Amino acid sequence: MNETPTTTEDSVQQDETVAQTAEAQTETPAQTDEALVEVLDAAPPQDGERKPAEGEQPANAAEASSAPPSDDSPTVESVIEAVLFATDEPLPEGKLAGIVEATAKQVRDCVESLNAKYEANRNAFRIEQIAGGYQMLTQPIYNSWLKKMVKARSDNKLSPAAMETLAIIAYKQPIIRADIEAIRGVAVGEVIRSLMYKGLVKIAGRAEILGRPMLYGTTKKFLEVFGLNSVKDLPKAEDLKNPDRG
Repeated sequence: MNETPTTTEDSVQQDETVAQTAEAQTETPAQTDEALVEVLDAAPPQDGERKPAEGEQPANAAEASSAPPSDDSPTVESVIEAVLFATDEPLPEGKLAGIVEATAKQVRDCVESLNAKYEANRNAFRIEQIAGGYQMLTQPIYNSWLKKMVKARSDNKLSPAAMETLAIIAYKQPIIRADIEAIRGVAVGEVIRSLMYKGLVKIAGRAEILGRPMLYGTTKKFLEVFGLNSVKDLPKAEDLKNPDRG
């Protein structure tokens, strides 16, 4: 049997065909994955499924990212409660708003809300407006029990003469000493000095009359001691009349 001789050119062509066939049969996994992705991207979405736009997160990822973070930060209302609980003097509305980083209206609303909760829970305290500010105070109904525990300091006790002089200054302020003495009928220099020492009376200026005598008025401590927000809250004179005197 005669065989056809193989030329060098035919041999080269056969080698190239074999190499191409082997390359087609041995695609790398990366090339296969890329082809699969192209097919899936081209496929239409199933019912109820929306294909995300380019750069858009999948729905489940968006929901996870929009979930509210866990936040244990205190509310403005609770911060106001804590601040007033800790202070021993009235806090003006503006100063309180600055401390808790809120508006004046927010402070008023929170105080109203807190007092409503205290009343509903029958708490022994509430927030009152005293001396131009807010302060947490016990309810008056508990005063008789508190008096058994707290003894008044001797330097805060006022004599009848001091109380009368203080009442005149409170209702007539600003007032000069001569007018106080005219009402009381006695000298009041020492009494006024005693009231000033206790922080209940202060010099409020000078009168525009001969000699320019000093004018006297009450202090912020006076409002705190007597539980008043301003001197406008003083009882009316007619309410203080002794009923025995008609």
